[in-house]
Amino acid sequence: MKVLVTGVAGFIGSSVALRLLERGDHVVGIDSINDYYDPQLKRDRLARVDSAAKGDGGGRFRFAQVDFSDHDALDAALAGAEFDRIVHLGAQAGVRYSIDNPRAYLQSNLAGHLNLLEVARHRGAEHMVYASSSSVYGGNATLPFRVEDRVDRPLSLYAATKKADELMSETYAHLYRLPQTGLRFFTVYGPWGRPDMAMWLFTKAILAGEPIDVFGEGNMRRDFTYIDDIVTGVVACLDNPPSDDGAMKAGGSTSPHRVYNIGNNRSEDLSAMIGLIEEACGRRAERRLLPMQPGDVRDTFADISAIATDLGFEPRTSIAQGVPQFVNWYRQYHGG
Repeated sequence: MKVLVTGVAGFIGSSVALRLLERGDHVVGIDSINDYYDPQLKRDRLARVDSAAKGDGGGRFRFAQVDFSDHDALDAALAGAEFDRIVHLGAQAGVRYSIDNPRAYLQSNLAGHLNLLEVARHRGAEHMVYASSSSVYGGNATLPFRVEDRVDRPLSLYAATKKADELMSETYAHLYRLPQTGLRFFTVYGPWGRPDMAMWLFTKAILAGEPIDVFGEGNMRRDFTYIDDIVTGVVACLDNPPSDDGAMKAGGSTSPHRVYNIGNNRSEDLSAMIGLIEEACGRRAERRLLPMQPGDVRDTFADISAIATDLGFEPRTSIAQGVPQFVNWYRQYHGG
């Protein structure tokens, strides 16, 4: 299989590219490598992907640095590239960053998503899997979150752009019969993760002997999902495009478009996660309890019955297993 992966220098994108290469696929990867967080981490992820592609003597990975929100630059970067399917994971991430930097989300998440839809349409892509987010559920108080729930009351611009992406994808599935799968990710963590995520910030501070900021007065719950489980779900979706048979899909569409929750199917107390980091670091944290931040959701919990029924998805990594693996990787990466 030949696959285009956007956001290939990102946390999930690089991990998906590695899995595809490991099983013998060819990958075309694009990424802008912007400075939302340390570009060196992105380059290090890319180096891992490139090394995997060359490990068997084959050049099965092609990379282009491009901002996919610029459609002319995107078309130029993809000229001559061959791919059958698309995994669109590139986006401007972060709920809190969207409070002060809304235009970054307009460009990347709206214009960028449309540009990838156009690439998929004109290339006749067999399937496009794209990243949505659990943030679309907003302040939904009914747990667990189901794909059938209303998602028209976002609490952040980031969430609003992700819901808009789902709507654009539904339109393209209807008008052009473009097969697509949207994935609402729930708090992804693990080695090679993002420095703006709580697990990274807590680990960094605890190892440095600094206090940690715990928002929501510590009374928050998250469905923490380990990266290996996420990748397994993404690849399972990629391999199984929705049929254009008029039947109702997960999320309610009768076009070849479905939407899945992809999480660990457990809602964990934030303090339990912190406790596991403390144990792995070998020291206690000084916790500064702070109010909820604007745009944050207090609790998340994924109902994964749709993707489990359709594709057999079953997360296997508990936070008791995953958190120490992240902390060990963090220490190794930073030479600690």
